[in-house]
Amino acid sequence: MTVHFIGAGPGAADLLTLRGRDLISASPVCLYAGSLVPEGVLAHCPAGARVVNTAPLSLDEIIAEIQAADTQGLDVARLHSGDLSVWSAMGEQLRRLRMLGIAYDVTPGVPSFAAAAAGLGAELTLPGLAQSLVLTRLGGRASPMPEGERLAAFAATGTTLALHLSIHRLVDVVAELTPFYGADCPVAVVWRASWPDERIVRGTLASIEAMMAPEIDRTALILVGRVLGAEVFEHSRLYAADYDRRYRPTGPHPHFPA
Repeated sequence: MTVHFIGAGPGAADLLTLRGRDLISASPVCLYAGSLVPEGVLAHCPAGARVVNTAPLSLDEIIAEIQAADTQGLDVARLHSGDLSVWSAMGEQLRRLRMLGIAYDVTPGVPSFAAAAAGLGAELTLPGLAQSLVLTRLGGRASPMPEGERLAAFAATGTTLALHLSIHRLVDVVAELTPFYGADCPVAVVWRASWPDERIVRGTLASIEAMMAPEIDRTALILVGRVLGAEVFEHSRLYAADYDRRYRPTGPHPHFPA
């Protein structure tokens, strides 16, 4: 018996890895975060599977479901939205499973920031503008931020920021970032990235607050940086005609194989 933790992607039912799909279809039990995982993903569950929405359950109740499946020798597909490596609450479940001696594995999923960037048609690391992407959030009731991870510390780098779970504090985001990025810095808010009702709002740090609608809520991602909509930036050397590389050498290179 194995618990398969699976990143179910940002929202579109077909943004699911083939491995994730196959594990779901082979698991007699499926536990999914119903508030964010699309129903289309559940269509891969086998006939007769036990399908449980964990949104109203506590950690103890979730573990009890897994233990019941373990007793019966039934594999479990444990679905979380996006990718499991950030803000998934997977860590606390894995810790409990290790204590119980229950086997598990992890299958990554398409993260929401990637789906948001795709919706924008944007590369978040443009040469000469930004070569890093910071995934962060503001503190909330569920998880306060460590002192060393203040938004101002990340903003001081000037690189692209992707702020999750922070749309309800957009006023604070604007106030903290404006001194570092300037009021004219581009901002994009992507609500329900990749869902059929995806909505994108583009503005600047000066204008974005006034552009928000009430329905743009907790599932919205805030992207901030000069890369958004930029047309003036350096070319990558990767495809430059005079750039020496293994698969496109411009002269003899003893360290490259013939």
